[in-house]
Amino acid sequence: MRLTKTACAAATISAALAALLAAAPSASAAGAEDPGSKPAEAIEIVTISGVKVDKEASAETRQIIRADVGAAAAAANVCGTGYTISTGAWREGTYGTTYTWTNGRTTGSSYNDKPICGVFFNDTGATRSMGVRLSSNYTADAPKQDFGNYSTYAGPVYQNRGYCGTVYSYMKGSNGRVVVDRVHTVGACN
Repeated sequence: MRLTKTACAAATISAALAALLAAAPSASAAGAEDPGSKPAEAIEIVTISGVKVDKEASAETRQIIRADVGAAAAAANVCGTGYTISTGAWREGTYGTTYTWTNGRTTGSSYNDKPICGVFFNDTGATRSMGVRLSSNYTADAPKQDFGNYSTYAGPVYQNRGYCGTVYSYMKGSNGRVVVDRVHTVGACN
């Protein structure tokens, strides 16, 4: 039996939402956690339709998650088990949505030393040249990026000390012109 693309997407979103709601906050993403990480100074959270969101997240982040809980859950699922706390979500016009997530751990002595995952979802329905780059809040850490031609999303990319870093989203339209070229601060930072 062959499933349609829509049925596959619906099943993926349903599974992602179930996994997100069931995930323990102290779990770690497979292959993404620094073995030296430890419980963090807790990020205060609010819950929006079952999705954990950094209490300091912007009104825009909250609105984006509230508007499409399934897409937010799918983004968390792409990041992996344990990345259950949203630190940001940004609509990139009608082209896509950028999400950042943390797993509630820390990899250093600073509150900002939190692992972050970044994903840029393609909302155009067509393959596009696009990418996502995640930079830490330390200049010594090299940016992590994923650029290519994608029909669903770019990423996930990870930074061990990414809270207060930046996430960069990029996309070219069907005519080859750049339609998304934006940088956002990860987390509630000045």
